[in-house]
Amino acid sequence: MQLSLFDAGEYYQFPTELLDYTEHFLSEERATEIEKILIETVPWKQRTQKMFDREVLTPRLTAWYGDDEKSYHLGGNEFSVNAWTPELLGLKYKIQKLTGHQFNSVLLNFYRDGNDSVAWHRDKESELGNRPVIASVSFGQVRNFDFRKKDNHQNKYTLPLQHGSLLIMKGDLQTNWEHRIPKSARPMKPRINLTFRNIREL
Repeated sequence: MQLSLFDAGEYYQFPTELLDYTEHFLSEERATEIEKILIETVPWKQRTQKMFDREVLTPRLTAWYGDDEKSYHLGGNEFSVNAWTPELLGLKYKIQKLTGHQFNSVLLNFYRDGNDSVAWHRDKESELGNRPVIASVSFGQVRNFDFRKKDNHQNKYTLPLQHGSLLIMKGDLQTNWEHRIPKSARPMKPRINLTFRNIREL
């Protein structure tokens, strides 16, 4: 399944069964307003993860919000869930109305500068079920979203995620493709990404 790029730098053509991208999901004014609120009010934490038999700091800050004030286990980590804020709940309802999909939680990632990143991975945890739908909203600095075929790393593509944009990942994307936000050698301002998910009880 080939992803094609036309007129370099202008737009990408994606298989609609894998990805939907809405560049102007939020107005610039509303996106900037929400970004400021999130930076100032979210209880951001830097977590650790195991890598090559040692614990390392995750190169970004995170927080989790959801329907119930309890802990979720995801990707080997336990997250304490914060209660929905008006801004996050409003985004959830707006995305649900647009897509027809329901979400019960959202993972927030805060990339402070170009040194912050997320490595190649698939969102394949059992709590997400088969063929999960994940809605990703971006705020602040434009950062590249890379994705590549799991079994063919030469088959790789990049989409710059714009301020106030919405990316829907669905279908077999998490089965057959990996994605990341790479580090950048260029100076980068802060960026916040929200990934709305439907977590199942196991």
